[in-house]
Amino acid sequence: MKQLRVMTIFGTRPEAIKMAPLVQELSRRPGVESLCCVTAQHREMLDAVLRIFRLQPDYDLDIMEPRQTLSTITSKCLTGVERVLQEARPDLVLVHGDTSTTFSAALAAFYQQVKVGHVEAGLRTYDKYSPFPEEMNRTLVGDIADLHFCPTPANRENLTREGIQEGVFLTGNTVIDAMATTVRKDFSFTTELLNELDYQGRRVILVTCHRRENYGEPMAHIMTALRRLVEDHPETELVYPVHLSPVVREAAGQYLSGHPRIHLIDPLDVEEMHNLMARCYLVMTDSGGLQEEAPALGKPVLVLRRETERPEAVAAGTVKLAGTEEEAVYRLGAELLEDPEAYAKMAHAVNPYGDGRACERIGDAIEWSFGLRPEPPEPFQA
Repeated sequence: MKQLRVMTIFGTRPEAIKMAPLVQELSRRPGVESLCCVTAQHREMLDAVLRIFRLQPDYDLDIMEPRQTLSTITSKCLTGVERVLQEARPDLVLVHGDTSTTFSAALAAFYQQVKVGHVEAGLRTYDKYSPFPEEMNRTLVGDIADLHFCPTPANRENLTREGIQEGVFLTGNTVIDAMATTVRKDFSFTTELLNELDYQGRRVILVTCHRRENYGEPMAHIMTALRRLVEDHPETELVYPVHLSPVVREAAGQYLSGHPRIHLIDPLDVEEMHNLMARCYLVMTDSGGLQEEAPALGKPVLVLRRETERPEAVAAGTVKLAGTEEEAVYRLGAELLEDPEAYAKMAHAVNPYGDGRACERIGDAIEWSFGLRPEPPEPFQA
């Protein structure tokens, strides 16, 4: 009997973290031939994830170039993936979330008339410029995809409002699956500073800030507020793994360098980031993934953006939207550092994003959709 040929395509570190456990799950299924293609939209950070999950891509487009633009990423992905699909001829292409790789790979598959499955489908802010370009990427992929794997009921409802009801599955988020294998109590960091920090006696704030819509004035406001928080709270340490973007590195150096309790370090691999999250006190971020990951570890999250496509976490109480204005960021950070009740309320809220079985549900949904199993998977119950 011919195996179902499924090709998973991704190109950035966040995609890889969430797709790696799915590639592994599919490879364990006798009815599925699991192939992996990476675009390497992010080279260094992607390779670190591949090593951790022991993934060897079948195809590597290696598209990254200095100061690449959205147009160069998209065009190189589109033509590169086209060649791969013509050679491999998969029955289904899986893409994740909302990157330029995601959109380009889905479009290339559509042009080749290959079915598309969208992992982490249905996230929306309904503002096409925030986050940019992610909101339009995921919306356009939603129009192309045949199978939609939604992390939460709210994501599924977004698709319903857009008229997408066929091929929709409620699965939970695959990042929770990934964390089951990355977080360890005996973990040792390669960055010695992280081994030396006093996580019990000090309050360690983990920060990430890198989104394009925060470049310029918003980033200046955020970083000024972060410095004030550390200066006004002597029991705190701030750890900021600084994104490789030259724009981000310049801003971090300008506003945050030179303080003994602010530690600007190089980007961390997924294991180190997850284990740092497990030990820190508070997460302040403009990342999407950390809004899902940190609550699974009982850590409050302040989102350094004006809006979020993950309103479930806000509703559940694990996340607060801090925005990008200096006073609001400072005030919400100070509240969590000074008010034990406010902190406990967020830390003990239930994470709405998964139970560690999202990849299993996605695998079952794919097999059911292609007639390889008699029943669809049971939906994730948040």
